[in-house]
Amino acid sequence: MSVLVYTESPNGNFKKSAFEVITYGRKIADSLGTECIALVLGKANAPDQLGKYGAQKVVQCNNSLLEDFDSQVYSEAIAKAAKDLGCNVVVLADTAKGKSCLGRLAVKMDAGSVSGANALPVTTNGFTVKKSVFSSKAIAEYEISSDNKVISVIGNSIPIEELGSPASVEELNIDLPSPKIKVVDRKTVEGKVPLPEAELVVSAGRGMKGPENWDIIEDLADVIGATTACSRPVADTGWRPHHEHVGQTGVAIRPNLYIAAGISGAIQHLAGVNNSKVIVVINKDPEAPFFKAADYGVIGDLFEVVPKLTEAFKKFKASK
Repeated sequence: MSVLVYTESPNGNFKKSAFEVITYGRKIADSLGTECIALVLGKANAPDQLGKYGAQKVVQCNNSLLEDFDSQVYSEAIAKAAKDLGCNVVVLADTAKGKSCLGRLAVKMDAGSVSGANALPVTTNGFTVKKSVFSSKAIAEYEISSDNKVISVIGNSIPIEELGSPASVEELNIDLPSPKIKVVDRKTVEGKVPLPEAELVVSAGRGMKGPENWDIIEDLADVIGATTACSRPVADTGWRPHHEHVGQTGVAIRPNLYIAAGISGAIQHLAGVNNSKVIVVINKDPEAPFFKAADYGVIGDLFEVVPKLTEAFKKFKASK
């Protein structure tokens, strides 16, 4: 029995998460002494390159019913591919698509499932998967005892590795149900790394006083190549778009660096960012709760600190 990895390719381009889950799936396959197969649904540029990250075989289904995402259709496609290819372990990215497919897929495959895994399974005695729980305050271990297993992997938890070379690509024909969802409009954000995949994030809260001041946050983000984010009150008041909201009720992120300016650090916000490797907090209130979670803290007016930080980064980059 093999390991099947669904790799997302929106607009034909593989996401960073696709390479992460391929690496994850290949390492599971190696531990089980089996094969890692990459599944591509719809069009994709250079699918053979998935072999570089661990896929020993790539199968692609170009069914026209996959042009728009419908979790019912996609989960059916993944389940049938797993059956046809003899795979009992399925790996997905813990993205919006992955989350919406995982439950349906587990039911279709009669599989045990774990969402948001953040470490490789332990397969020496059973099949144990780890994930964060209680707003990332603890780690839980789940034993999947069923024959079939479905796992989604949270972003930035598995380092991407080159474990092979370009792989052969085979066409896979699957009979699929007609979509029950009709896409009438699509709005996408271009030019920035999506928050779940971002390694550098600059975020701000109500301390910005208004949307007209956000240019200093964007300037800092542009200099270091970061993605911008915000707290929930900022998104709720319309200062920033909702897709930038990070926290328990927004996007959960795991960047290498998270810079937070003018955010007090309520527990709901921390739940979505406390898996960041390094947290830098800028706040004029020395009693702000966020300082307790920070690796580095700057007590000061963000309108003075952030521009100086931006200039310091500019000088540092110019000296290289």
